[in-house]
Amino acid sequence: MSDARRPLNRPASTALAVAIAAGVAAGVGLAQSAPKPYASADPTAGKALSDKDCVTCHAAKFGGDATRIYTRPDRRVRTPAQLVAQVQYCNTEIGLAYFPDDEADVAAYLDREHYRFAP
Repeated sequence: MSDARRPLNRPASTALAVAIAAGVAAGVGLAQSAPKPYASADPTAGKALSDKDCVTCHAAKFGGDATRIYTRPDRRVRTPAQLVAQVQYCNTEIGLAYFPDDEADVAAYLDREHYRFAP
């Protein structure tokens, strides 16, 4: 019988499938338990920066309701990493000259008030 028609060794293939599934589950668990990139940031400081630099622009884009940028159905940010990237993007585009700690503070505030990502 050719190799192409040889039946699979069931115990070996089952063991391999179980090992792969366990590895995937462990990887998912690690990803979910990783700390947020802004876990030690100061959301109170982030609120002050957001109020000063972000609210006016967001309100102008959403008919006066600045919070709609966070609650709209097609929002771009769906993970803590995407939140940090979006804050960094806004910082660069608008030329705010925030330090990385400032960006983390804003992300921590936005997560606390709008996104509420699981820890």
